Amino acid sequence: MTDRYAVIGNPVAHSRSPDIHAAFARATGQDIEYLKLLAPLEGFAAAVASFRESGGRGASITVPFKEEAFRLSGVLSDRARRAGAVNTLLINPDRIVGDNTDGAGLVSDLLQNLGIAIAGKRILLVGAGGAARGVLGPLLDEKPATVDIANRSAARAAELAAHFAGVAADTLAVASFAALSGRRFDIVINATAASLAGVAPDLPEAIYAEGALAYDLMYSSGDTPFMAQARAQGAQVADGLGMLVEQAAEAFLLWRGVRPATASVLQALRRAL
Repeated sequence: MTDRYAVIGNPVAHSRSPDIHAAFARATGQDIEYLKLLAPLEGFAAAVASFRESGGRGASITVPFKEEAFRLSGVLSDRARRAGAVNTLLINPDRIVGDNTDGAGLVSDLLQNLGIAIAGKRILLVGAGGAARGVLGPLLDEKPATVDIANRSAARAAELAAHFAGVAADTLAVASFAALSGRRFDIVINATAASLAGVAPDLPEAIYAEGALAYDLMYSSGDTPFMAQARAQGAQVADGLGMLVEQAAEAFLLWRGVRPATASVLQALRRAL
């Protein structure tokens, strides 16, 4: 029988994950079916249970369910436990394993696809939700000079910083949006869902150092509002399509035991946007 996988989120209609995994399956000779599943905002656990009962073998988890997926998982990988969020489920008959491939995907995109060094850089991470949790640990592993977390809820940003303080207390700091005025960063990462709503985070002007990169975890056929805002201030910009493909390859490895090549898939997706 064909093994079934899905991306589960709300919204989910925009997701390109089925295209990505179909391409991976063709390239690696794997027999899979990959679906989009829209879960009610208050019905994530029920959606996973229904998919599991129908024979689902694994799922990609997108906004806003990554932290709920963490709580749902019976077994957690080290990187999921570290993040406190799950974006990939491996569904076995007797248990659900939660993993987080977001950070590995972002680091791969920055280092390999974009040629952007992370070591020694001043990073601003905007947002403190499940997406930010997923990428922070792998970013810290690359030894940046500093990482500042800015979020509309200062308490949530402080909670995220405290979660990672044991491994990077000297590197991490929390800042309000207003307190960023006069600061300069080499890499600014938008880990909020603002772009889905067609708006940009309320960041002060002139936060971009010379040659800085503004990276939106969301992706689009053109500039997202965050990217447009950053480009107008002289930053180079990138969206999260490369991260999406790279994290999907990590998930495919977990599910199928083989990591597919990504370059041709990323190029095809970019042309299709």
